Amino acid sequence: MSSDLTILLATAASVGFIHTVTGPDHYLPFVVIAKARKWTMVKTSLITLACGIGHVGSSVVLGGLGIALGVMLSKIEGIESFRGNLAAWAFVLLGLGYMIWGIYRALRNKPHKHIHYHTGKTTHEHEHMHEQNHDHVHKTEKIVNLTPWVLILIFVLGPCEVLIPMLMYPAAEHGTKGIVLVSSVFAVSTIATMLVIVTLLTTGFNKIPFGKLERWTHAIAGATILLSGIAILLGL
Repeated sequence: MSSDLTILLATAASVGFIHTVTGPDHYLPFVVIAKARKWTMVKTSLITLACGIGHVGSSVVLGGLGIALGVMLSKIEGIESFRGNLAAWAFVLLGLGYMIWGIYRALRNKPHKHIHYHTGKTTHEHEHMHEQNHDHVHKTEKIVNLTPWVLILIFVLGPCEVLIPMLMYPAAEHGTKGIVLVSSVFAVSTIATMLVIVTLLTTGFNKIPFGKLERWTHAIAGATILLSGIAILLGL
């Protein structure tokens, strides 16, 4: 293995890590939705893994086609920029919709007190919450259960901006072997970092007692996703 390829591989590993850590949209949506939806760690990890594979895989396919067909790098970067805008707006729409639904759900499920009268003129009161009507709950739950699939679609749309120009095109000088090796190292670094951060943050987040704020977790999740999309659009 040449020294140039070795340097590229080391760069791919470090860039994959930095690219993920500095992009909160790579992990915050999973953490807040897992809390709101009460996902198990296994389910959260599997959805994160699927999104990570879609995220990196789409850029690898695009970059590979560009190299194979001799497409200029500038054109590929234009496509990646367009995909990035689509993904950002998709985050905004998903977050806004989920936040509105979460606020509606929290307001409909506002806790209130009932006073019960007993023989002997004794009374007691208790606080509870009423869910929406049974049919409506099932309909809205079916819609919200589409969230993992929407997340996967968004991550497939979302490009790895640094992968093609910084790694894949330079790796093409080392042939197919170089492209495969560099892409694989970047993918493993990116996806592994996503999984580790999501696991750590989810574990910590689930230990925080929300108390009366528990019914607002869906709205909080939506607001977080919305802000992630806005941050991408603003280039933050």
